[in-house]
Amino acid sequence: MKKPLQKSKIASNKVFVIKELRESYLDKYWHSHEEYQLNVILKGRGTRYIGDHMKPFKEGDLVLTGPNLPHVWRSDNAYFDPENGLDTHDIVIYFPEHFLGKDALQKEEFEEIGKLLAKADRGLEITGHTSRTVTKMMKELVHSKGGASIIGLLEILEVLAHSTEMEPITHIDYKSNYTANEKDKISEILEYVLKNFKEKITLQDVASLANMSESAFSRYFKARVNKSFSDFLGDVRISNARRLLHDGDLNISQICYESGFPTLSNFNKQFKDRIGKTPLNYKKEYMEPF
Repeated sequence: MKKPLQKSKIASNKVFVIKELRESYLDKYWHSHEEYQLNVILKGRGTRYIGDHMKPFKEGDLVLTGPNLPHVWRSDNAYFDPENGLDTHDIVIYFPEHFLGKDALQKEEFEEIGKLLAKADRGLEITGHTSRTVTKMMKELVHSKGGASIIGLLEILEVLAHSTEMEPITHIDYKSNYTANEKDKISEILEYVLKNFKEKITLQDVASLANMSESAFSRYFKARVNKSFSDFLGDVRISNARRLLHDGDLNISQICYESGFPTLSNFNKQFKDRIGKTPLNYKKEYMEPF
């Protein structure tokens, strides 16, 4: 089994790291690290899975995650075929908990930034004007050096700290309790499902992948992902359906089968149970001009 890619640690002579990445596809392995991460997608589409939450992502997706919060932005399957000529572009900032020095966040001047970082433990999705402003600032920060780069990072955090255009991502009771080996195992299961969700996937299939009995796997998976495997598989398929509904190129029946649902009635029921509206109404609302 191929292990998840490990993020480079921040060098001891650096306060933080910012990277501009242009690759064929985004890192497809479930992983976590000790740093805070601010990530914006400038080009590319796929499925974002953070903690116990799954959602399609596209250009403009801006997220702040806290230390040791497991996550992956997995590109759509089409990105893994070189013949499709697809590529991705994102900017990511990593910074440690004490990047301002020990106890600095307890000082009055950094009180609001401290509150922001405490909220990031659940992951934060940033939208609207704030997203556009911070994305522009991140593009500029890529080219900053020395003290100007530190000021630039603080300015970004200051904007985020005073914004109301953000929502927590994971459920309030979510706790990450994986060991390193368990992250590898969950990563393999996640990759298998995201690659094969259009086909029939049984509990026996994934239990065998994890070298467990079906009953043992069910207990293991629910304890670590905060949901049953069948709910997780349903979330993957619904996430794909939402992306296809956004694109607007396929009709509802086509989207149903392209997302792995056996019947249209099953698709409509699962979609409404999770999203609160039918696929047709969801598509109409998304396509309506502001």
